[in-house]
Amino acid sequence: MRTAIALIRKRLDRAGIVLSGLCAVHCVLGIVLVGFLGLGGGVLLSPAIHRVGLGVAVGIGAVSLGFGVLRHGRIAPLVIGGCGLLLMAAGILVSHGWPEAVLTICGVTLVAIAHLRNLQGHCAPAR
Repeated sequence: MRTAIALIRKRLDRAGIVLSGLCAVHCVLGIVLVGFLGLGGGVLLSPAIHRVGLGVAVGIGAVSLGFGVLRHGRIAPLVIGGCGLLLMAAGILVSHGWPEAVLTICGVTLVAIAHLRNLQGHCAPAR
């Protein structure tokens, strides 16, 4: 049972890393396609996509990073991930374009770093 839980935690951390990367790609493509080419604004800039993405990030982050603290006793990944989620939330509150993209990309970068550190903590001996 313990192995299954560890496997789930690792998969959630990996999912968090992949989703962070996809979010960053979405931001960059959104600016390029909408800003420079005038394409896809209705879909790419939809507030619903951003709210759902933030909700998924908060859910995955809370579970995997929270369990990581319980497993290896390191709070740093949770704090780093929390800061990243705050930046992502701030990105929802500003206007579309560069301010949103910068906040969101900085946020997802911190979230990915937190998940990477959490995965490294899985390899460390439990305290």
